Amino acid sequence: MADPGARRPEPAEPSVALVAEDPDGTIVGILDIGGEGALATIDTVAVHPDHQGRRIATTLPETAVPLLAGTGATELDAWTREDPAANAWYRRVGFVELTCYLHIFVGEGDDPTGFITPDGLGRPVLAFLHAPIEREEEMRARFRRVHVCRRYVQPLGG
Repeated sequence: MADPGARRPEPAEPSVALVAEDPDGTIVGILDIGGEGALATIDTVAVHPDHQGRRIATTLPETAVPLLAGTGATELDAWTREDPAANAWYRRVGFVELTCYLHIFVGEGDDPTGFITPDGLGRPVLAFLHAPIEREEEMRARFRRVHVCRRYVQPLGG
């Protein structure tokens, strides 16, 4: 098996990068947390499907949080979309949903009415937009790819 760490750049400080392995060395889960000032953000938490249900996803952050001590981080957050299992997991391990909004991908087949570009440029081909959650029904009626993005937060001890 190739060493995934060999292709991976060094993360910015402060950060935590953990890999969960089975006794035979097989990688079964990963966690990446990046930090900036008082905020640490879970960038990636993933467990191989064959190994889910073994508390790996829960153990990874439990292991990482003490490693954030001394970095100045006072809050751990994470962003997710409509994945019911991910949303349930964040709530189950003590995160609270703080805010949500819409991610909208505008592309082929979507109505470009109302989009403008600077003089001399053609119409927009692709766009990535944010909208308030209160406009969800309107956005879903107009665009094919609309996702609810949720921010979960958990205070760090200290």
